[in-house]
Amino acid sequence: QVQLVESGGGLVQPGGSLRLSCAASGRAFSSYAMGWFRQAPGKEREFVAAISWSGRSTDYADSVKGRFTISRENDRNTMYLQMNGLKPEDTAVYYCAAQAAANTYYTARRDYNYWGQGTQVTVSS
Repeated sequence: QVQLVESGGGLVQPGGSLRLSCAASGRAFSSYAMGWFRQAPGKEREFVAAISWSGRSTDYADSVKGRFTISRENDRNTMYLQMNGLKPEDTAVYYCAAQAAANTYYTARRDYNYWGQGTQVTVSS
């Protein structure tokens, strides 16, 4: 079991940056694949980025490639999403997710069993 808590959301102007954090409690954080998803009003929750337990493998949605960076610090039980060059279309509630996995990562919602409560990101002038 792992519990997840996101933080770092807020209001930012277009072109600005934010860093989201996902703090995990529970056992064996380092053995979990992790991911970020987001959900805008009236839309389905969509994949943003994923990272393997070691941090060596990552993947991104096309819409955020080159602007967002996912990372993790296993000794701090924390995952991050550095978001640069933010656009109004990045406005959404951002969720972190975790799933026990052996050196892989997942991009589909159905592959994750553990979710945080979400943090709001609003990009507006």
